[in-house]
Amino acid sequence: MGETPNYIEFHEVSKSFWLPDGGLQRVLDDVSFFVPRGETVAILGRSGVGKSVTLKHIVGFLKPDQGRVLVDGRDITGFDEEQLTDVRRRMALVFQSGALFDSLTVAENVAFPLRERAHLEGREPDEDEIERRVAELLATVELDDYADSMPADLSTGMKRAVAIARALAAEPDCILYDEPTTMVDPLMAATVTGLILRLKEKFRKTAIVVTHDVRLAERVADRLVMLHQGRVAFFGTPAEWQASPEPEVESFRTLDAMPSAR
Repeated sequence: MGETPNYIEFHEVSKSFWLPDGGLQRVLDDVSFFVPRGETVAILGRSGVGKSVTLKHIVGFLKPDQGRVLVDGRDITGFDEEQLTDVRRRMALVFQSGALFDSLTVAENVAFPLRERAHLEGREPDEDEIERRVAELLATVELDDYADSMPADLSTGMKRAVAIARALAAEPDCILYDEPTTMVDPLMAATVTGLILRLKEKFRKTAIVVTHDVRLAERVADRLVMLHQGRVAFFGTPAEWQASPEPEVESFRTLDAMPSAR
């Protein structure tokens, strides 16, 4: 199969969930967009518009009621768990919480995917190479002084930086960031934004950033997708975003610019 220009494609994807009262809530409604290889796409929207549901479709945790999801040129809509395992190995998901192993040091957390890969390939881990790689990654996220620290000793923002280093250790084709600047102070949000931007410029990996933070999206994204009431209200470049006259886009931009929105 030849390499396709887009790493991720959504084609008219819809998804509904049953409510406790027996009603049906449509969370995604005919959603279409694409993520070109090597680009960063931000998925924007207020809480409950389907951002995280979109992310779960990309890794196959959810399947669409209608439509198709393509990853790396493959239609994963009907994939079983074994097929999805191969898809997921090529992606790294950076959770809001960081999802670090509490009983492991920072260095051991970053080393985990390196050791796991060696075992999956049926070989003994090269500890010298792992130590070198871990030191390199921690320096990249500016946490080399915290190699021996435990996750409990880190701030929320630092945990996310470690999670990003661990994600890079797996050498994924695509990185998925889930609300990377939520629940941190403005200074740490700026630090995390700067980190994502540096990594983008250094590694040029395909990435999706799910966020409500317009400042983050405008700084790091090559394209933006805005979801509103389950539908795509906007899909385009940051320049097109700034010039968009769509009421939903204007409202979101204005609200985010207000001090009370932070």
